[in-house]
Amino acid sequence: MPPSMVSGDSQVVFFDLETTGLDTNVCDIIQISAISGDSVFDVYTFPCSPIPYNVTQITGLSLGNSGLLHHGNQVPTVLIGTGLASFISFLRSFQRPLLIAAHNGSRFDVPVLERALQVHGLMCYFQQMKPRFLDTLLLGKQLFPTGISSYSQENLVQHFLGTSYDAHNALADVKALQELYRKWDPDRENVSLCSF
Repeated sequence: MPPSMVSGDSQVVFFDLETTGLDTNVCDIIQISAISGDSVFDVYTFPCSPIPYNVTQITGLSLGNSGLLHHGNQVPTVLIGTGLASFISFLRSFQRPLLIAAHNGSRFDVPVLERALQVHGLMCYFQQMKPRFLDTLLLGKQLFPTGISSYSQENLVQHFLGTSYDAHNALADVKALQELYRKWDPDRENVSLCSF
């Protein structure tokens, strides 16, 4: 496995968020994960708002008396501002230009990330890297317009890699997404069409 993912002349970093809900205007980030080759980033953050029961059912994340729990086991957390600053430091460790990929990123992960960066005064530091984003949901639809029953990441991983994984855990999600991207091996033109 290469030490990092490079597509064309861009460094590709896959990222995913777990949050307290699906409303991009109000949800809190509770897990940020990213991967590029063998380089991995994974932090849990303590939310300001409660974690609804339906979110716990999907992610396994809940709040207990002792802190944030993942399937009932306590996980170490950082403040969201600290987690975001650490994420920026992780991204800075890669060559430029930087391509940050997320599944359904244009509709969910990127707006949530950008709002959190703004709220915590970190957007200017993030923008200094001049990153571009790639939505792998759009890429999947671009590469395979027919013959796919669902473009959910879980279904695409099953379809192309023949395996299942711990979906809705951000770290498992980014690892699976990196493998899916390697399998697809998209050309620069298709990547460009799905980037923003």
